[in-house]
Amino acid sequence: MKALRWILVTFAVPVVLVALWQLVAEVSRSLYWPSPVAIVGVFPETWLQGRLTDDVLPSLTRLLVGYLCAVVIAVAVGVLVGSFRRVRLYTEPVFEIFRAIPPPVLVPIVMLFTGFGANMQITVIAFGCIWPVLINTIEGVRGIELTQMDTARSYRIGGWRRLMTITIPAASPKVFVGARQALSIGIIMMVISEMFASTDGIGFNIIQFQRLFQITQMWSGIILLGVIGVVANIIFKFIERRVLRWYVGMQTQER
Repeated sequence: MKALRWILVTFAVPVVLVALWQLVAEVSRSLYWPSPVAIVGVFPETWLQGRLTDDVLPSLTRLLVGYLCAVVIAVAVGVLVGSFRRVRLYTEPVFEIFRAIPPPVLVPIVMLFTGFGANMQITVIAFGCIWPVLINTIEGVRGIELTQMDTARSYRIGGWRRLMTITIPAASPKVFVGARQALSIGIIMMVISEMFASTDGIGFNIIQFQRLFQITQMWSGIILLGVIGVVANIIFKFIERRVLRWYVGMQTQER
């Protein structure tokens, strides 16, 4: 009974939306609005043959590398800035300026230093992903209860041990909030960087399909991005529940 209820709650709205999409497409017969059946029909031939290894996997690799680089750098800098008030006062204005800059506008500038190719795309992805993680890490470190820090001092817990046993665990819920926000930004930046200057990737192919008026194939690429986003979110939730098992259990008890 619970399984049936979960299926209904999870898939009811998507099924209704797909059915409406199919109905509108059949009524309109518009070249620019293909039906879901038509999109699914071209999907295997478009993405699961040569482009799977030549375009999809390189895109996902660049996304993963840029995302992980951003998370590692943001957590390291965020812990440092959040731990020292004076450092935070000096750096916050700079962070706010860079965070306000839309990452896509930096693509031409990054190209001047890194050139075309994977280095540019990874840099753009990392720049877009770093700010949500960085800001949330700083706030997570700042939000650590003074009682915990006083207890650590009383027991002479300091340095690396305090960082690994108190600071990072206490800030980790906020870090994961920022990391989830950064994941969706990373996918967006992956596509934009490939549309600007690339010879492969999902974004490159989507823009090529649009230029060649292969509208159904273009829509299949958009659907592929949605599928990647859903799968990435599922994997992220799985990791989050394992890493923050203590936090999830505590939240459940409070409810």
